[in-house]
Amino acid sequence: MQVMLLIHSDDTAWNAMPETAKQEAMAAYRAYADALVQAGAMRGGERLRPATEALTVRMRDGQPVVLDGPYAETKEQLGGYFLIEVADMQEAARWAARCPGAAHGTMEVRPVWTMG
Repeated sequence: MQVMLLIHSDDTAWNAMPETAKQEAMAAYRAYADALVQAGAMRGGERLRPATEALTVRMRDGQPVVLDGPYAETKEQLGGYFLIEVADMQEAARWAARCPGAAHGTMEVRPVWTMG
């Protein structure tokens, strides 16, 4: 089964980190991605640009309404994701717990509903 591991965290914490801490954090994510690849579980994943660069699009009366930024009433924003292939949700939860994002934010583990 394919599962999305969605990494939610507070952008302000990242922005406040010293550069050496950011480099260490990115190295931890690279090691995690390498472990997913070695296990044959990695299907994709990327870090997302900051939420301040996002747009929100909604349809109102048949017309798109485009707003700057995400629409969320929370400090945590979606910062990245991993798409993995696993046997079951328990295995997905184990991978989510290993992700560096679990230590400083929230990991959302969501099965992919394949179309077709």
